[in-house]
Amino acid sequence: MTLHSYFPALRYRNFRLLWSSQLVSMAGSMMQTAAILWHVSLLVPPSQRGIALGMTGAVRIVPIVGFSIVSGVVADHFDRRKIMLLTQTGMAFCAASLAALAFAGVRTLWPVYVLAALSSAFWAFDGPSRQSLIPNLVPREILPNAISLNTIMFEIAAIAGPALGGLVIAWRGVAWAYAFNAISFLFVIAALFMMRDVPRRAAGTGSEVSLHAALEGLRFVFRTPLIRATMLLDFFATFFASATALLPIFAQDVLHVGARGYGFLSAAPSAGALIAAAAMVPLAERIRRRGVVVLGWVVVYGAATVAFGLSRSFWLTFLCLAITGVADTVSMVIRNLVRQLATPDSMRGRMTSVNMVFFMGGPQLGELEAGLVAQAFGAPLSVVTGGIGCILAVLWTAWRTPALRRYRRETMGREDAGGHDAAAQ
Repeated sequence: MTLHSYFPALRYRNFRLLWSSQLVSMAGSMMQTAAILWHVSLLVPPSQRGIALGMTGAVRIVPIVGFSIVSGVVADHFDRRKIMLLTQTGMAFCAASLAALAFAGVRTLWPVYVLAALSSAFWAFDGPSRQSLIPNLVPREILPNAISLNTIMFEIAAIAGPALGGLVIAWRGVAWAYAFNAISFLFVIAALFMMRDVPRRAAGTGSEVSLHAALEGLRFVFRTPLIRATMLLDFFATFFASATALLPIFAQDVLHVGARGYGFLSAAPSAGALIAAAAMVPLAERIRRRGVVVLGWVVVYGAATVAFGLSRSFWLTFLCLAITGVADTVSMVIRNLVRQLATPDSMRGRMTSVNMVFFMGGPQLGELEAGLVAQAFGAPLSVVTGGIGCILAVLWTAWRTPALRRYRRETMGREDAGGHDAAAQ
């Protein structure tokens, strides 16, 4: 079996360019995310680490919520490739500025928060354009394979980024982690220039950018129960069980493994996720009871989080975090497949921007919640209660959305509970 027969999406040059360049850039971004958390933990006294680390999630989510709706409209009405050129350049500037601060030895916390927020503002516009560009790069029948490959890319980057970040921080300090991330954006910029025959606008759209167009995207999402349910599930599960912001505390004060151990713990969820993503390449199309699979694996995610909070062993903690990566990836691939196939191209930017609020908002606000609970009651209890909250959120979603429990592969193309073809709406 050849590589292209297993990964048919890689036959398409434009997708191959985006995929390979994003692999480098995303690894740099993951390195920076880990570096920011470590950087913040060094700038505050130990007694204030919980709230300071939690605030990193808050400053990142505010721009995403603020710009999400307009960014989706922009992605649906303008050249998505040109938007990405602007956003990738902006994020490179933010990374270079963080590196300059760290090299200069600035000990003030607020510039780190400001640059993290500005980077998230660029990300708010980058995400809808990038995600809605993918279905334009491969045929519809290849889209499940492209989504699985995109997940593999993300997870490889999420393994390499934090692991290399921990090594770089231990070797040369956080400034070099920021610098490497700034360089990584150049790969995407080069790939975007090299693409050929990419549609400039989404099919079926005009040039209007308006409040009406933004509200139209919101109405589409909330009138399609399966899309709405997968987004709510994503938000509540990650809100309660998002504990990655507390990893510096576990590495320093609970497990006593230092920067190198922190890097490997940060990469553990993605190590499991990479295995799951590779398995999902041939399996994604074969899974029949997709709704049950989504719900079941998110329960596993919550249970593994509880075990992580109770663990006092490095390797047991690593295993629990890896299991969270497996569980999240299996459910994420299916959720993404549902949303992309249920959404017409003219709505994909807006759908993705709404989803970004849930996808990014859950873990970022969850980091703030976890930090506040950790500040008051300790990091282990914060993680344990978060895992329990995740499980309860899954049970509530399953009870409130029977269409998700009953969802099977044969219903593809009829994603809304009313049985109408969502792509025709």
